[in-house]
Amino acid sequence: DYAFYCCSLLNEITVPNSVVSICNWSFFNCSSLKKIEIPSSVKTIGESAFSKCTQLIELTIPSSVTKIGEFAFSGCISLCKISIPSSIKSLEKGVFSGCVGLNEAPIHSEINKIESLAFRGCSSLKSVIIPSSVTEIGEMSFYKCSSLAEITIPSKFQRNLHNKWLGIDEKIEINYI
Repeated sequence: DYAFYCCSLLNEITVPNSVVSICNWSFFNCSSLKKIEIPSSVKTIGESAFSKCTQLIELTIPSSVTKIGEFAFSGCISLCKISIPSSIKSLEKGVFSGCVGLNEAPIHSEINKIESLAFRGCSSLKSVIIPSSVTEIGEMSFYKCSSLAEITIPSKFQRNLHNKWLGIDEKIEINYI
């Protein structure tokens, strides 16, 4: 835990192949970090591991990763593209909270759970498609996504979910598939 915590001069890193876990808070507030290469030896990314890495623009998570912790990428304001492998089944609480540059929600067809606040404050999201594999959507998952105009949700949620639960404006169109 806390390996490079608040290391503001760190701008690039290649994680060694010997690393199996990027622990909690490892790169928290590494405000100059622009590039990180994660090897296929990594299985987990801990809580707030990359939170507030404000210069991080793009990231590919290897298919070896099976868990990404709560708030792992929260506050990564420059993050506009992230690739999540199908080995990830759950988007944990606040995982992309405050990623204002994220313009596409990385929700693939293997995701079964979107926890609360997962995309809170992702103000560049314009539309979201939630696949039928998702069986649970946490409260306020899309709160303060100010550009969100449309969300598509499996019809199984039609009775349970509403704009207020999702944290979205009443004007946002909800389509059920």
